[in-house]
Amino acid sequence: MNAINTAIKFFQDCGLFIYPSLLIMSLGLAIAIERLIFLAKARSENRKTWEQVLPMLQGGRFKEVASVVAKNDSAVGKIVANGLERLQSARKREDIDAAMEEGMMEIVPRLEKRTHYIATFANVITLVGLLGTIMGLIKGFTAVAAVNPAEKAELLSASISVAMNNTAFALMVAIPFLIIHAFLQARASEIVDSLEAAKITFLNLVQRMAHEAQPAGR
Repeated sequence: MNAINTAIKFFQDCGLFIYPSLLIMSLGLAIAIERLIFLAKARSENRKTWEQVLPMLQGGRFKEVASVVAKNDSAVGKIVANGLERLQSARKREDIDAAMEEGMMEIVPRLEKRTHYIATFANVITLVGLLGTIMGLIKGFTAVAAVNPAEKAELLSASISVAMNNTAFALMVAIPFLIIHAFLQARASEIVDSLEAAKITFLNLVQRMAHEAQPAGR
């Protein structure tokens, strides 16, 4: 109960500037949760799809792979589908690589979408907190100007304590936001790296199949 009362008093002491800070915190949390769910789902779907199609690719069963990825919405499925589509009209590694790279260019922005807003919100909420602190200090110094000198020190100390609440709250939000931003960026980079690895594996398998087919065709 004391903790709740302390929290309520803390927010009351922040004044009006706590409201924009709370709005920024809510928006940042909503984006962070949505991105965490999206990236976790994308990572899981990519792993599941790749584990399904890799044995088929290794066995040269490209038609079976095409039927699987045609009904698949995962990022790795779309990249493999692009590669198989180009494989029908071109055999050069560079041409197939270019087609798969086009798929990567479409997918990567979706993985990184809205993530940068979290770092921006961390910076903005810090500035809003500092502004709230400065406005609180101005209000406090204005109030003590007309007070009895004996009471000035006590009143000024209380005013400064209240004003600092804005910065304290802003930092309590900004620090986790920066950590979350770094985590989301690392997770997105990990997914991109896995897609690059899948693309190279696909190209190597196609090239190997082409080399193995050459003597049989002569």
